[in-house]
Amino acid sequence: MDTTEVRYFLPRVANFCRKVLSREESEAEQAVARPHMTIIPREQHAISRKDISENALKVLYRLNKAGYEAYLVGGGVRDLLLGKKPKDFDVTTNATPDQVRKLFRNCRLVGRRFRLAHVMFGPEIIEVATFRGHHEGSESDRTTSQRGQNGMLLRDNIFGSIEEDAQRRDFTINSLYYSVADFTVRDYVGGMQDLQEGVIRLIGNPETRYREDPVRMLRAVRFAAKLNMRISPETAEPIPRLATLLNDIPPARLFEESLKLLQAGNGFETYQQLRNTTSSSRCFLPLRVISPKTATAQWNASLRRC
Repeated sequence: MDTTEVRYFLPRVANFCRKVLSREESEAEQAVARPHMTIIPREQHAISRKDISENALKVLYRLNKAGYEAYLVGGGVRDLLLGKKPKDFDVTTNATPDQVRKLFRNCRLVGRRFRLAHVMFGPEIIEVATFRGHHEGSESDRTTSQRGQNGMLLRDNIFGSIEEDAQRRDFTINSLYYSVADFTVRDYVGGMQDLQEGVIRLIGNPETRYREDPVRMLRAVRFAAKLNMRISPETAEPIPRLATLLNDIPPARLFEESLKLLQAGNGFETYQQLRNTTSSSRCFLPLRVISPKTATAQWNASLRRC
C-alpha cells in the first residue's frame, strides 16, 4: 500500500473506530441509566382508586377498553404515594392525540411542539399525553433540536414507548406509573426508592436536563422544600453554575413558577434553598444581600408562615 492509499484509508479507519467506540459508550451509559422495571403490587403501595378523581378513572378505563395502555403518572401518583391529596391527575398512554380525541367527544388538542389531549369534565381537565421518545441516536435529531442562547437545548418531542417516556420526565419521583388494569405501580428509574428516602433526583445528565429547561432548577428547589426532601448532590451541583440560564426564561413563565414557589408553603425553607442555589441569576439577585443572619426577625417569621 503506497503513501496515497494510506492517507486515504487511515482517516476512514480512525473515523469508523471512533463511531464504534462512541456507540459502545452510549449503550453502556444507557444500560447504567436505565435500571430494570420494578413492578410494585397493590399490597405494597398506598394508592387506592377511591382517592383518584372519577373523571381520571373514566379516561383510564376507556383507553384500556379501547385496547390502549394507559397510566396515571406524575405528581398525582407521587402525592398519592405520600398520602397527600393531588391537585390534578395526568394520564399517559400509547394512544396518539388523534386516537384519544376519537374516544372522547369532550376532548380538545393543545400544543404545537408536542400535542396533548385535554379531556374536559366541566371545570376539571384531565390531561392525556402520548408516551414521549428519545432523541439520542435518532436520525431526526438534527431537525428536531436546536441550541438557543446560553446553551439552552430546544427540542421537539417525538412519540415513543413507556420506557422512553420514563426517561424523558424530569425527576425520578415524578416518573412512577399507576395502572388501573392491575393496580400496580411501575418504576423504571428508581423513583420509589428516592420517594421513600426523600431524595429529589433528576433523570439523566443534570446539566443537559437543566439546559433543556432551566425552570427545572426552580422545580427542584420547590419540591425539596414542599416535600421536605433533599436534592441529590449530582442534581444540586450544576444549579449555581447554570442559574444564569433563568435570565432567558420568558417573564410570564418565570412569574408563574415563582408564584408556585411562594404558594407551595414552607416559605423559609424555599428561601434558603433559593439563596444557596440560584442567587447568581439576576432574577434572584436580592437573595444574595439578604441572609438569615442579616434579615430581621419579622422577615424570618413572615417567611416561616408562608
